[in-house]
Amino acid sequence: MENKECKTRAEKLINFNPSTSLRTGFGLWFFAFSFQFLFIFGLCGCSSVMSPYVISKRQKLPYDAGISDSYYKIELKRSGALDVLPMIHKPESELLSQSRSVVASFGQEEDGYKSWFNMVAFDEVKLTAKRKYFFLVDEKVKRLPGKRRRFLIELKRGIMFDSQMVLEKPVLDELRVSEDAGQAARLRQVLRNLRKDISELGPDVDTPGSDSQVLAVSGMLINQTFGTILHTLDRSPGLAGKLGDSGGVNFDHISFGKGTVRMVVEDDIVTVKIRVGVFVGAFEGRHQRSDEKNTKNNH
Repeated sequence: MENKECKTRAEKLINFNPSTSLRTGFGLWFFAFSFQFLFIFGLCGCSSVMSPYVISKRQKLPYDAGISDSYYKIELKRSGALDVLPMIHKPESELLSQSRSVVASFGQEEDGYKSWFNMVAFDEVKLTAKRKYFFLVDEKVKRLPGKRRRFLIELKRGIMFDSQMVLEKPVLDELRVSEDAGQAARLRQVLRNLRKDISELGPDVDTPGSDSQVLAVSGMLINQTFGTILHTLDRSPGLAGKLGDSGGVNFDHISFGKGTVRMVVEDDIVTVKIRVGVFVGAFEGRHQRSDEKNTKNNH
Protein backbone atom coordinates (compact mmCIF):
# COMPACT_ATOMS: atom_id res chain seq x y z
CA MET A 1 0.00 0.00 0.00
CA GLU A 2 2.81 2.36 0.92
CA ASN A 3 4.65 1.60 -2.33
CA LYS A 4 1.47 2.11 -4.34
CA GLU A 5 0.87 5.51 -2.75
CA CYS A 6 4.51 6.42 -3.40
CA LYS A 7 4.17 5.45 -7.05
CA THR A 8 0.98 7.51 -7.41
CA ARG A 9 2.60 10.63 -5.99
CA ALA A 10 5.67 10.14 -8.13
CA GLU A 11 3.50 9.89 -11.26
CA LYS A 12 1.82 13.16 -10.33
CA LEU A 13 5.22 14.80 -10.11
CA ILE A 14 6.33 13.43 -13.47
CA ASN A 15 3.15 14.73 -15.11
CA PHE A 16 3.60 18.09 -13.47
CA ASN A 17 4.16 20.97 -15.96
CA PRO A 18 6.64 23.44 -14.47
CA SER A 19 6.17 26.04 -17.20
CA THR A 20 2.80 27.10 -15.80
CA SER A 21 4.28 27.51 -12.36
CA LEU A 22 7.13 29.57 -13.72
CA ARG A 23 4.61 32.19 -14.74
CA THR A 24 3.60 32.66 -11.11
CA GLY A 25 7.14 32.81 -9.79
CA PHE A 26 10.06 30.43 -10.02
CA GLY A 27 11.06 30.80 -6.38
CA LEU A 28 7.66 29.77 -4.97
CA TRP A 29 7.32 26.84 -7.34
CA PHE A 30 10.83 25.55 -6.68
CA PHE A 31 10.31 25.68 -2.88
CA ALA A 32 6.98 23.84 -3.06
CA PHE A 33 8.25 21.28 -5.55
CA SER A 34 11.46 20.58 -3.61
CA PHE A 35 9.46 20.09 -0.37
CA GLN A 36 7.04 17.68 -2.06
CA PHE A 37 9.88 15.77 -3.70
CA LEU A 38 11.80 15.36 -0.43
CA PHE A 39 8.62 14.35 1.40
CA ILE A 40 7.91 11.52 -1.04
CA PHE A 41 11.56 10.49 -1.17
CA GLY A 42 11.86 10.41 2.63
CA LEU A 43 8.57 8.76 3.59
CA CYS A 44 8.11 6.31 0.74
CA GLY A 45 11.70 5.37 0.01
CA CYS A 46 11.41 5.95 -3.75
CA SER A 47 15.13 6.00 -4.50
CA SER A 48 14.56 6.05 -8.28
CA VAL A 49 12.48 9.24 -8.38
CA MET A 50 14.12 12.08 -10.40
CA SER A 51 13.01 15.67 -10.75
CA PRO A 52 10.61 15.90 -13.74
CA TYR A 53 11.90 19.43 -14.37
CA VAL A 54 15.38 18.05 -15.11
CA ILE A 55 13.92 15.32 -17.35
CA SER A 56 11.57 17.52 -19.35
CA LYS A 57 13.92 20.46 -19.82
CA ARG A 58 16.96 18.37 -20.67
CA GLN A 59 15.58 17.56 -24.12
CA LYS A 60 14.68 21.17 -24.90
CA LEU A 61 17.88 23.00 -24.05
CA PRO A 62 20.27 23.17 -27.03
CA TYR A 63 23.26 22.78 -24.74
CA ASP A 64 22.03 19.28 -23.85
CA ALA A 65 20.73 18.55 -27.32
CA GLY A 66 24.31 18.89 -28.51
CA ILE A 67 24.02 21.65 -31.09
CA SER A 68 27.73 22.38 -30.71
CA ASP A 69 28.91 18.75 -30.66
CA SER A 70 29.53 18.62 -34.39
CA TYR A 71 31.85 21.63 -34.14
CA TYR A 72 34.12 19.79 -31.70
CA LYS A 73 33.99 16.52 -33.64
CA ILE A 74 35.08 18.06 -36.94
CA GLU A 75 38.86 18.01 -37.40
CA LEU A 76 40.56 20.51 -39.66
CA LYS A 77 42.62 18.98 -42.52
CA ARG A 78 41.04 15.59 -41.76
CA SER A 79 37.23 15.69 -41.86
CA GLY A 80 35.95 15.42 -45.44
CA ALA A 81 32.88 17.05 -46.96
CA LEU A 82 30.97 13.75 -47.09
CA ASP A 83 31.60 13.21 -43.37
CA VAL A 84 30.75 16.75 -42.27
CA LEU A 85 27.34 17.18 -43.92
CA PRO A 86 25.45 14.46 -41.99
CA MET A 87 27.36 15.44 -38.85
CA ILE A 88 26.59 19.15 -38.92
CA HIS A 89 22.89 19.15 -39.87
CA LYS A 90 19.93 18.25 -37.64
CA PRO A 91 16.97 18.37 -40.08
CA GLU A 92 14.34 18.12 -37.34
CA SER A 93 15.35 21.49 -35.85
CA GLU A 94 17.72 23.24 -38.28
CA LEU A 95 17.88 24.65 -41.79
CA LEU A 96 20.76 24.03 -44.18
CA SER A 97 22.53 26.48 -46.47
CA GLN A 98 25.47 25.58 -48.68
CA SER A 99 27.64 26.81 -51.51
CA ARG A 100 30.46 25.23 -53.45
CA SER A 101 32.84 25.29 -50.49
CA VAL A 102 30.81 26.36 -47.41
CA VAL A 103 28.00 24.64 -45.52
CA ALA A 104 26.02 26.03 -42.59
CA SER A 105 23.30 24.57 -40.42
CA PHE A 106 21.33 26.99 -38.28
CA GLY A 107 18.29 27.11 -36.05
CA GLN A 108 16.14 29.33 -33.86
CA GLU A 109 13.69 28.65 -31.07
CA GLU A 110 10.07 29.56 -31.77
CA ASP A 111 10.10 32.54 -29.42
CA GLY A 112 13.13 33.96 -31.24
CA TYR A 113 15.21 34.45 -28.11
CA LYS A 114 17.76 31.78 -29.00
CA SER A 115 19.61 31.32 -32.31
CA TRP A 116 22.64 29.28 -33.32
CA PHE A 117 24.64 27.98 -36.25
CA ASN A 118 27.46 25.62 -37.16
CA MET A 119 29.43 26.46 -40.31
CA VAL A 120 32.33 24.77 -42.10
CA ALA A 121 34.46 25.91 -45.05
CA PHE A 122 36.35 23.35 -47.15
CA ASP A 123 39.56 23.26 -49.11
CA GLU A 124 38.34 23.19 -52.72
CA VAL A 125 41.13 20.85 -53.81
CA LYS A 126 41.42 18.40 -50.89
CA LEU A 127 37.74 18.73 -49.88
CA THR A 128 38.69 18.67 -46.20
CA ALA A 129 37.58 21.15 -43.53
CA LYS A 130 39.82 24.21 -43.24
CA ARG A 131 37.60 26.52 -41.17
CA LYS A 132 34.83 25.79 -38.69
CA TYR A 133 32.55 27.98 -36.57
CA PHE A 134 29.96 27.66 -33.83
CA PHE A 135 27.75 30.53 -32.65
CA LEU A 136 25.00 30.77 -30.05
CA VAL A 137 23.06 33.78 -28.79
CA ASP A 138 20.51 33.33 -26.02
CA GLU A 139 18.62 36.25 -24.51
CA LYS A 140 16.94 34.08 -21.87
CA VAL A 141 19.52 31.62 -20.61
CA LYS A 142 17.86 29.15 -18.24
CA ARG A 143 21.02 27.46 -17.09
CA LEU A 144 24.74 27.37 -17.77
CA PRO A 145 26.03 24.88 -20.37
CA GLY A 146 27.56 21.78 -18.88
CA LYS A 147 25.84 22.36 -15.51
CA ARG A 148 23.07 19.76 -15.54
CA ARG A 149 21.30 20.90 -12.41
CA ARG A 150 22.41 24.48 -12.07
CA PHE A 151 19.35 26.45 -13.11
CA LEU A 152 19.30 30.24 -13.06
CA ILE A 153 16.58 31.88 -10.98
CA GLU A 154 16.92 35.06 -13.05
CA LEU A 155 17.07 34.56 -16.84
CA LYS A 156 20.21 36.12 -18.34
CA ARG A 157 21.72 36.87 -21.75
CA GLY A 158 24.79 35.43 -23.37
CA ILE A 159 26.81 35.00 -26.56
CA MET A 160 29.09 32.09 -27.35
CA PHE A 161 31.37 31.95 -30.40
CA ASP A 162 34.03 29.40 -31.30
CA SER A 163 36.14 29.21 -34.43
CA GLN A 164 39.15 27.30 -35.61
CA MET A 165 40.84 27.76 -38.97
CA VAL A 166 43.90 27.06 -41.04
CA LEU A 167 45.70 30.19 -42.17
CA GLU A 168 47.40 29.76 -45.54
CA LYS A 169 51.14 30.47 -45.80
CA PRO A 170 50.78 33.74 -47.77
CA VAL A 171 48.49 35.07 -45.04
CA LEU A 172 50.85 33.93 -42.29
CA ASP A 173 53.76 35.63 -44.03
CA GLU A 174 51.83 38.90 -44.19
CA LEU A 175 51.04 38.66 -40.48
CA ARG A 176 54.64 38.19 -39.37
CA VAL A 177 54.94 41.50 -37.54
CA SER A 178 55.52 42.33 -33.87
CA GLU A 179 53.89 39.88 -31.44
CA ASP A 180 51.15 42.22 -30.16
CA ALA A 181 50.35 43.65 -33.59
CA GLY A 182 50.52 40.13 -35.06
CA GLN A 183 47.90 38.84 -32.61
CA ALA A 184 45.50 41.64 -33.48
CA ALA A 185 46.17 41.09 -37.19
CA ARG A 186 45.36 37.38 -36.86
CA LEU A 187 42.11 38.22 -35.09
CA ARG A 188 41.20 40.59 -37.93
CA GLN A 189 41.94 37.81 -40.41
CA VAL A 190 39.58 35.49 -38.55
CA LEU A 191 36.84 38.10 -38.91
CA ARG A 192 37.60 38.56 -42.63
CA ASN A 193 37.36 34.82 -43.22
CA LEU A 194 34.09 34.64 -41.28
CA ARG A 195 32.55 37.43 -43.36
CA LYS A 196 33.76 35.77 -46.56
CA ASP A 197 32.27 32.40 -45.63
CA ILE A 198 28.88 33.85 -44.69
CA SER A 199 28.70 35.97 -47.86
CA GLU A 200 29.62 32.93 -49.96
CA LEU A 201 26.36 31.27 -48.99
CA GLY A 202 24.61 33.60 -51.43
CA PRO A 203 22.85 36.96 -51.72
CA ASP A 204 19.65 35.60 -50.16
CA VAL A 205 21.40 35.52 -46.77
CA ASP A 206 20.79 39.24 -46.42
CA THR A 207 17.29 39.20 -47.91
CA PRO A 208 14.62 40.07 -45.30
CA GLY A 209 12.28 37.15 -44.67
CA SER A 210 14.59 34.54 -46.22
CA ASP A 211 15.35 31.30 -44.40
CA SER A 212 18.97 32.42 -44.08
CA GLN A 213 18.03 35.62 -42.26
CA VAL A 214 18.89 33.96 -38.94
CA LEU A 215 22.41 33.39 -40.22
CA ALA A 216 22.68 36.99 -41.46
CA VAL A 217 21.55 38.48 -38.14
CA SER A 218 23.93 36.20 -36.26
CA GLY A 219 26.74 37.35 -38.54
CA MET A 220 25.99 40.99 -37.81
CA LEU A 221 26.03 40.33 -34.06
CA ILE A 222 29.39 38.54 -34.33
CA ASN A 223 30.71 41.41 -36.44
CA GLN A 224 29.64 43.89 -33.74
CA THR A 225 31.32 41.78 -31.06
CA PHE A 226 34.58 41.55 -33.01
CA GLY A 227 34.43 45.30 -33.57
CA THR A 228 34.22 45.87 -29.82
CA ILE A 229 37.15 43.52 -29.19
CA LEU A 230 39.34 45.11 -31.85
CA HIS A 231 38.53 48.58 -30.55
CA THR A 232 39.62 47.43 -27.08
CA LEU A 233 42.91 46.13 -28.50
CA ASP A 234 43.48 49.33 -30.48
CA ARG A 235 43.09 51.42 -27.31
CA SER A 236 45.42 49.15 -25.33
CA PRO A 237 47.79 47.38 -27.77
CA GLY A 238 49.55 45.55 -24.94
CA LEU A 239 46.41 43.49 -24.30
CA ALA A 240 46.89 41.61 -27.57
CA GLY A 241 49.79 39.74 -26.00
CA LYS A 242 47.38 38.32 -23.41
CA LEU A 243 44.97 36.79 -25.92
CA GLY A 244 46.66 33.42 -25.50
CA ASP A 245 46.49 33.46 -21.70
CA SER A 246 44.09 31.08 -19.96
CA GLY A 247 41.84 33.98 -18.95
CA GLY A 248 42.01 35.74 -22.32
CA VAL A 249 41.25 39.45 -22.66
CA ASN A 250 38.23 41.17 -21.13
CA PHE A 251 36.00 43.65 -22.96
CA ASP A 252 32.59 45.30 -22.56
CA HIS A 253 29.82 44.54 -25.03
CA ILE A 254 27.33 47.36 -25.54
CA SER A 255 24.28 45.08 -25.17
CA PHE A 256 25.40 41.92 -23.38
CA GLY A 257 27.82 43.31 -20.81
CA LYS A 258 31.14 41.77 -19.84
CA GLY A 259 32.92 39.60 -22.36
CA THR A 260 36.11 37.58 -22.75
CA VAL A 261 38.07 36.59 -25.85
CA ARG A 262 40.84 34.03 -26.09
CA MET A 263 42.96 33.20 -29.13
CA VAL A 264 45.53 30.42 -29.40
CA VAL A 265 47.88 30.12 -32.38
CA GLU A 266 49.73 26.87 -33.05
CA ASP A 267 51.67 26.67 -36.31
CA ASP A 268 49.11 27.48 -39.03
CA ILE A 269 45.96 26.90 -36.93
CA VAL A 270 44.18 29.71 -35.08
CA THR A 271 41.54 28.96 -32.42
CA VAL A 272 39.28 31.73 -31.12
CA LYS A 273 36.79 31.52 -28.24
CA ILE A 274 34.49 34.39 -27.31
CA ARG A 275 32.13 34.37 -24.32
CA VAL A 276 29.84 37.28 -23.45
CA GLY A 277 27.34 37.87 -20.65
CA VAL A 278 26.33 34.83 -18.65
CA PHE A 279 28.73 32.59 -20.60
CA VAL A 280 31.88 34.42 -19.44
CA GLY A 281 34.25 31.93 -17.84
CA ALA A 282 33.08 28.97 -19.92
CA PHE A 283 36.51 28.35 -21.49
CA GLU A 284 37.40 25.29 -19.49
CA GLY A 285 35.99 21.79 -19.78
CA ARG A 286 35.68 19.07 -22.39
CA HIS A 287 35.20 21.51 -25.27
CA GLN A 288 38.55 23.19 -24.62
CA ARG A 289 40.26 19.80 -24.30
CA SER A 290 38.62 18.65 -27.53
CA ASP A 291 39.91 21.70 -29.41
CA GLU A 292 43.41 21.14 -28.07
CA LYS A 293 43.27 17.46 -29.02
CA ASN A 294 42.12 18.27 -32.58
CA THR A 295 44.90 20.84 -32.96
CA LYS A 296 47.54 18.29 -31.93
CA ASN A 297 46.08 15.68 -34.30
CA ASN A 298 46.47 18.09 -37.20
CA HIS A 299 50.25 18.26 -36.82
